[in-house]
Amino acid sequence: MILSFGSFLNIRWQPIFSQHCFLLLFGSLLVNVYRNVWPLATYSRAPADTSDGPLIWVELVLLTFVAVIIPLSSPRQYKPIDPKKPTPEVNPEQTASLLSLAVYAFLDPLLFLAARLPHLGHDKLFPLADYDYSKNITKKGFPHLDVFQGARKGHIFFGLMRTYRYEYTTLATLVIIQVVASFFSPVAIRMILDYLETGGHNAKIKPWFWILCLFIGPMTISLARQWYIFVATRMLVQTEGLLTQLIFEHSLRLRMKAEASDRPDQPTNGSTTRKADNLVGKINNLVTTDTTNIVDARDFLFVVLYYPLQIILCIVFLYQVLGPSSFIGLAVILALAPIPVFMAKLIQHVQRERMKMTDSRVQAVTETCNVLRMVKLFGWESEMQERIAVRRTDEVKWLWKRKVYDMIVETVNFLIPALTMLATYAAYTIIWKEKLSGASIFVNQLRRGLKNTQAAKVFSSMSVLALLRVSLQASFQLLSTCVEGKVSLDRLTEFMQNTELLDFLRPSSDSTVASDFENRPPPGAIGFCDAQFVWSKDSIGDAQAYTLRIDGELLFKQGGINLIVGPTGSGKTSLLMALLGEMHLLPARPNCWYGLPRENGIAYAAQESWVQNDTIRGNILFGSQYDEERYKAVLHQCALERDLELFEAGDMTEVGEKGLSLSGGQKARITLARAVYSSAQILLLDDILAALDVHTSIWIVERCLTGHLVKGRTIILVTHNIALTGHLSNFVVSMNSDGTIVSQGTDVSVAISKNLKLASELQVSEESERIVEATGNDKEISSPPNGVPTGKLVMAEEIQQGHVTWKAMKLFFSSLSGNHPILFFMTFCLGSLLIDLSTMAQTYFVGYWGSQYVEHDPDEVNPFFYIGGFSLLLVALVSAHLFTCLFYLHGNVRSSVSIHKQLIIAILGTTFRWLDETPISRIITRCTQDIRAVDGPIPQLTAVLTEFTLSMLSKVAVIVFFSPVFFIPAILVAIIGGCIGNFYLKAQLSVKREVSTAKAPVLAHFGAAIAGLTSIRAYGAQDAFKQESLKRIDFYTRAARVSWNLNRWMAVRIDILGTAFTTSLAAYLVYGSTTNPTGVGFSLSLAAEFCTMVLYWVRIFNHLEVQANSLERIQAYLESEQEPKPKEGGVPPAAWPTSGHLSVENLSARYSKNGPNVLHNISFEVKSGERIGVVGRTGSGKSSLMLSLLQCIVVEGDVFYDGINTKNVNLGTLRSKITIIPQIPELLSGTLRRNLDPFEQHDDATLNDALRASGLFSLQTEDDEKRLTLDSQISSGGSNLSVGQRQILALARAMVRESKLLILDEATSAIDYKTDTIIQQSLRHELGKDVTIITVAHRLQTIMDADRILVLDAGNIVEYDSPAALLAKTAGTFKSMVDESSDREHLYSMVQRG
Repeated sequence: MILSFGSFLNIRWQPIFSQHCFLLLFGSLLVNVYRNVWPLATYSRAPADTSDGPLIWVELVLLTFVAVIIPLSSPRQYKPIDPKKPTPEVNPEQTASLLSLAVYAFLDPLLFLAARLPHLGHDKLFPLADYDYSKNITKKGFPHLDVFQGARKGHIFFGLMRTYRYEYTTLATLVIIQVVASFFSPVAIRMILDYLETGGHNAKIKPWFWILCLFIGPMTISLARQWYIFVATRMLVQTEGLLTQLIFEHSLRLRMKAEASDRPDQPTNGSTTRKADNLVGKINNLVTTDTTNIVDARDFLFVVLYYPLQIILCIVFLYQVLGPSSFIGLAVILALAPIPVFMAKLIQHVQRERMKMTDSRVQAVTETCNVLRMVKLFGWESEMQERIAVRRTDEVKWLWKRKVYDMIVETVNFLIPALTMLATYAAYTIIWKEKLSGASIFVNQLRRGLKNTQAAKVFSSMSVLALLRVSLQASFQLLSTCVEGKVSLDRLTEFMQNTELLDFLRPSSDSTVASDFENRPPPGAIGFCDAQFVWSKDSIGDAQAYTLRIDGELLFKQGGINLIVGPTGSGKTSLLMALLGEMHLLPARPNCWYGLPRENGIAYAAQESWVQNDTIRGNILFGSQYDEERYKAVLHQCALERDLELFEAGDMTEVGEKGLSLSGGQKARITLARAVYSSAQILLLDDILAALDVHTSIWIVERCLTGHLVKGRTIILVTHNIALTGHLSNFVVSMNSDGTIVSQGTDVSVAISKNLKLASELQVSEESERIVEATGNDKEISSPPNGVPTGKLVMAEEIQQGHVTWKAMKLFFSSLSGNHPILFFMTFCLGSLLIDLSTMAQTYFVGYWGSQYVEHDPDEVNPFFYIGGFSLLLVALVSAHLFTCLFYLHGNVRSSVSIHKQLIIAILGTTFRWLDETPISRIITRCTQDIRAVDGPIPQLTAVLTEFTLSMLSKVAVIVFFSPVFFIPAILVAIIGGCIGNFYLKAQLSVKREVSTAKAPVLAHFGAAIAGLTSIRAYGAQDAFKQESLKRIDFYTRAARVSWNLNRWMAVRIDILGTAFTTSLAAYLVYGSTTNPTGVGFSLSLAAEFCTMVLYWVRIFNHLEVQANSLERIQAYLESEQEPKPKEGGVPPAAWPTSGHLSVENLSARYSKNGPNVLHNISFEVKSGERIGVVGRTGSGKSSLMLSLLQCIVVEGDVFYDGINTKNVNLGTLRSKITIIPQIPELLSGTLRRNLDPFEQHDDATLNDALRASGLFSLQTEDDEKRLTLDSQISSGGSNLSVGQRQILALARAMVRESKLLILDEATSAIDYKTDTIIQQSLRHELGKDVTIITVAHRLQTIMDADRILVLDAGNIVEYDSPAALLAKTAGTFKSMVDESSDREHLYSMVQRG
């Protein structure tokens, strides 16, 4: 009636009213149970309400149904976190009943669906619950973690505790419940054995109650543990997303290159001794390894609460059984406790050093992946592999130390409880002169004179000592995990608090805020006043560090075009970076300031174009609304219409990672189009014309920079091309090589007159102002196999189906066992078997010792003999353990080195096409996340699984020997457990693969954002990137949450099965067996242990198979398409090549095995020492020809280089004998010397000669402290140099290599005209007479003095002759190109002079 009355209440009060009623009814049920059920479990009481007859049981059933079953099975009401924004699709977890939640029955539909499908896709998974959405998690956590959102400045750990304070309160409660419930079984076993020993004499409680406790205790532990894990893993996944987003958002504030040797785009670099801090590698490690370590340490409550509490209760229980001797055991524990604590400190140090080595390796892998095409073009694969291997070796040394320390801790963990048992029993029998024959001291006082009572004492105390052993071992093992987590938390805290941020992005509480906020610029002003800038705070006071100085006031003209001009390396880009706030302000005078109004938006086009892995349209819109008219105007003004026609999918074509499907010119124009399309009032354009041919440059200047889309907007343009852009300028800033302003004003002629270098540049550049385009995009676009213009370039990561393949497991096993797999596994199994037999022998020996007090006179029993025997068994056990562990650890390290080496070789040896289709983030994930699994979880789980298997087999043998009746039930449990595990695994493997696949996009977004950090901040697009990051984290979280919940589904069912088995066994032994109490105790303990091991075996097997997904992904990379490997017959004579003679016969080429040909049976010959120019329209095959000469794509036909067919030469050797200089060169981190001569084959004189010949010394003077020298540090990719400086160094590197064949792909586009002239002269005079030069021309002027010119069209040679001969041909293709030029006479005159 009361419940029905509640249905008439307001919907808001109904839940509260129902809960109140259920509590009242549940209270009534408890009273009823106490009055009428509990008396049935005793020998002395009777039910209180017997006068009611059968009605008391009807009442009990109804109360149980109403107060327990209905509340537990009723679905819960969905309560959104934000009532205004409920989720459109509710996760069943949020509405499942309490019973369904407790046993995870709400997952059943998903498991049945997985059983029917070959693969359970991401779209089939449950939607995210409200509380799992990243936006809600960050809203909850950032106020405690991020100082920019009000968090206190302190250790990240305390911020996480404040964030999850309610969750950890729940976890602490569940921990206490588990501790208390863990003693139900030992107490129940003691009371059952006591009942059997005494025949029920003086028993107060019936044995069925203790049998029921054998069920209730483990089930309480199971439900509490599974609920604990449910809350903890939900928190784990949320924390992963929370920390990833925290690191991401903090990275958006970093002065990214502050941690490197110097800063990108810095005009000059002095030599420096400051070591780079591997920041990019560190960030990658933070979001992968460190985040994993932190969430793995989530169970620290077990160390600080569960295990200490359990150990205390163990001692109390032992005191009840063994009296004061238990304190001797406690003293042993306390005496030996400092050893694992000391080891934990050592492990912390080792872990910290290991993570530094991991940072270094990840940095090397990341850098190698970023310049992988250059590495392959130069034939440096083996050297780069060796470089990574050296860092891996350093990492593995610390890994070995860590594993050895873990082994020592594990041994100590085993010794402490064993010595505790030994000391306790020794004290009990020797000091207190007691016998291992009474049920307990307490029992002895009640039942003196009873015989055959050794079982209760021995087996109950041993069960508690076993519990103590497990607690100590687990606590110290978990302590090791917590140490890893602490090290990673320390690293994260250091990253969050000690990395250098941009000046204007500091928290208001930071007292070190630069004074540029104190001296506000005039409203709306764009410029500087008495300001000095450096790239990093660490550069302050360093005489060799670059400093940008602006004396007086520099104000850019608003609403017009402002030019920043100066020679290469003068600091033009630095001026833009300072304006954007990317440099650190040094207040030169009290009134210094700099200003860039951001209210109306900023747009920035970087010199080194940055594009996202998105469609061309997506890159141009960059989050803006699509306006078709404006969009088409931008395409026209930025000369992109012709390019889009070449792509079958048009502007919906994916550009690939780092824009790999685009030419340098296309990327530059897309970057410009992004800036022009934006609504920003201020446009900062950094040398946008450098990567463009003159014809396109003229188009951009005449149609874009003077077009209606930029009219009235403020443009600040860095350029070398004064001749082309000078007439547009409303304001000109001229810079000197030392980073100072030479002049500023509206007159270009004044700027030129005050800068001699500029004057010489202008003189050279005027000659080439109107030279016609010779080529456009030179990327060949191949249609997809099915001919459908999808625009997709990057392939989706393939997801395996079904169980982990044997091939993947064989990869690990063969690496683990080395050259003698049978011997290795036999030795390991034998060692593990010895360990297990020794452990069982200890158990049996203690029981045997106790039995001697019954079979002999107690005075005849020599305790020293049995203590000695126990000690010998202990020594044997420890010896076997140490030998087996060291033996296995050796294999573990061997597998870590071998698999990593194979992976790196596969990545370095793959094809260019595979690199086009595979994002770098996936490769880095293989080398971080998956290698971490190979280093740790996989070998660990394999060892545990092997030990469990052997232990189970030995226990089955013992059980069958002592109690054959247990054999069939034990096998039945194993079969049922296997079936449950297999059903679970079908779903879990699919979900786990989705988890792994969903992780890579998070890292890819991270990498893309860091690469384009300056552009993102300039556009103010941080919020958009944060939202995209949250979206990708949600995608990952959706799969991860389901994965962890599936683990709980399986675990609960396995626990129920095991508990039911043990309880049934106990009931049989008590009521249906005549076995003596000693046999019952021994058999029951072994059977329960066996049952537990079966369940854990299933869990570990499943966990291993899930972790082995990493092996699958690594195996897939090992099987990726590979270039031909070196062979003995592919080594040419040592002196080869002696000349640059080249002969090409019937050469055809395509980008993939099944793709269309892009070159068609072309043949030509180049004599040694000739200079060949290659021209052709867009898509004619110029780049394809260059790549085919280096065997970078699939080729047919013959190429003879100095008389030897290149198809018969090893690729590494061939590419090391040919040098190609791409338009955007890439450099390695390290010294300049290392970039020119990575393998130390030349002396400094040779290297300096190459620098001089390349034109570097024309940019700097001998007395310049900041000049580039051989000892100057170069950042990864050469990011701390301007593009022009990188091109110069790339030319110098080519000269050092002394190749007989040199290929130039517009290698001087970003160099000022004077330096370009010097370089061209060097190429003509500094190289040997037998060096052949092939130049892919973007400007006709570049190749007009060539010996011969090769004209390509649609992959065919249409003309090949000297310039004079080609110009003499009537209606010739080359002649028409020259005749169409407005500078026709100048080009003809060049040929005549030649």
